[in-house]
Amino acid sequence: MRDTDLALTVLRDPVFHSGMSTFFGDMLPSRSAQITLGRAVRNLMRAHLPAYRQCVAEAAAELGPVSRWPEAGPLLVYRCTEDVLLHPGAPPALRRQTAQAVAAGLTARQPYVRQRARAEMLRPKLLAAITDHVRSRRAEGPGRGEPQDVLDAVIGACPEELTDRTVANLYVLLFQSIVGNIGYAVAWALLLSCLHHPPGPPWPWPAEWLVREAARHRPFVWMVGRPLPHPVEFGGRPFAAGTILSVSPYLLHHDTHRWDRPEMFRPERWDAPDGQGPYIPFSAGPFTCAGAAVAHSLTTEAVTALAQDAHLTVSGGDARPLVSGSVLPRPFTLRRVTLRHALKAPRQARAYEGR
Repeated sequence: MRDTDLALTVLRDPVFHSGMSTFFGDMLPSRSAQITLGRAVRNLMRAHLPAYRQCVAEAAAELGPVSRWPEAGPLLVYRCTEDVLLHPGAPPALRRQTAQAVAAGLTARQPYVRQRARAEMLRPKLLAAITDHVRSRRAEGPGRGEPQDVLDAVIGACPEELTDRTVANLYVLLFQSIVGNIGYAVAWALLLSCLHHPPGPPWPWPAEWLVREAARHRPFVWMVGRPLPHPVEFGGRPFAAGTILSVSPYLLHHDTHRWDRPEMFRPERWDAPDGQGPYIPFSAGPFTCAGAAVAHSLTTEAVTALAQDAHLTVSGGDARPLVSGSVLPRPFTLRRVTLRHALKAPRQARAYEGR
């Protein structure tokens, strides 16, 4: 749907939401089961926000002066969500496998064949290991108390009749969404902010604006779809039942009739009381991502920590996206110099000159 009005109708009109969200596919038996699962994971991640805020500040402080992105994004997010994704009491071998999967790029559909092949090689073994662990946890029964991690939340929210393999697949899907979507959103915010601000002085925009504008300018999700429950004439054209009507957040975010200079990265637009067009980085309507607000907070906390008391510059990257199921940034190098190091450098230079 290229027409913005028609696209928004697809996303919001009840006629297009009588079925199931395509995000979960056919892994869950009902829409209510999908909602229950989404909310369970969202609530757990929201409760983890204070711990994440502290961890991401520590991770940013330990980040070297030079780092390779966008792969550093998922790695950073994984480090700060590792214990809530999979509790420290889980088998060490399984935790190592999940870390290897993130390092190999399994959190997004990689645009390059070699990267994709490397990531996909790990998937069967990882899924088998998670399935075994799901079986073990389910065998313990419902007396485990409050969920200790995302896997507990998934198990607790899933109907009992689902197979262990299906539960494992749902967990992997949510794992990838948390680590990958947020990690690459952080990468986009850093890249676009550095490309559109001269090196040296700190950014003049709040992290909140940066994250919102990056998600508008380069939304990670390229396409969202809605299946037709019955034959429909829409936009003057007939469609058969089962047809998927697709909406591109990217196109809606760049509609020149709805946005002021949408081709430009302008974080200051989020300080204006109006003049903003349709903003759907997490979809819209009844199928809006349950974790949208939490995902935005996690992304903003990471960008805030990385920019705190630091000068950031990038090299080797540009704003053209790599579209491969998702909208990925092209590789770039981030150089991060903290103000403490920047102030120390002139003193060291003067001391050297005096010798």
